[in-house]
Amino acid sequence: MLLVSCNSSKKSDDVSAYQCPMQCEGEKMYSKPGTCSVCKMDLKLVEADSKVLNTDEISETSIFNLTSKWHTEENETIELTDLKGKTLVIVMIYTSCKAACPRLVADMRNIEAQIPKENLDKLNFVLISIDPENDTPERLKAFAIENYMNSGQWTFLQGTESGVREFANVLAMKYKQISPIDFSHSNIISVFNSKGELAHQQEGLGVDSKETVATILELTQN
Repeated sequence: MLLVSCNSSKKSDDVSAYQCPMQCEGEKMYSKPGTCSVCKMDLKLVEADSKVLNTDEISETSIFNLTSKWHTEENETIELTDLKGKTLVIVMIYTSCKAACPRLVADMRNIEAQIPKENLDKLNFVLISIDPENDTPERLKAFAIENYMNSGQWTFLQGTESGVREFANVLAMKYKQISPIDFSHSNIISVFNSKGELAHQQEGLGVDSKETVATILELTQN
């Protein structure tokens, strides 16, 4: 999987670094000019390893390179990068589904039930609608409440048609509208690390989630 955003050029090559000429603070670097907090001398422009200054840099395979806009169930506008920092468990559904989606929702809740409480703070369960025309933020919030998925670790997203299609392609998730209210679709639960890189996928309904849970525990143990 290769994701490249028009905004993801390697700016790190152009980043400047500043350091006290007396090295009062050892090898400590600053990204902006100023004065040393110890000797008050002006910081000197030096060359630095961009990796030191850009610890939050994301890889080309990260979903955080995608710049599409989304609405949450609280009608807040976000980008996927706003979810950075937590392990993500993502599934694509639509709320009017009467067959597969209720099973996927049950699978998500089953996964949640197997995660220790201390790990849940590092975890975000994300449900993305493949029916953005009908799954408004208001409808998504009602669905979250109906399914007891309205606590802090649950997020529901409504996107644009193009944004949803783009993200489905990233997951290798296929869907097709077969009537005004029905879709055929793949049944995939995906786990991403805190940098938005795909770590594991679970495919099918009611399958053993042992590997999925193990991946989540590994990613949230620190």
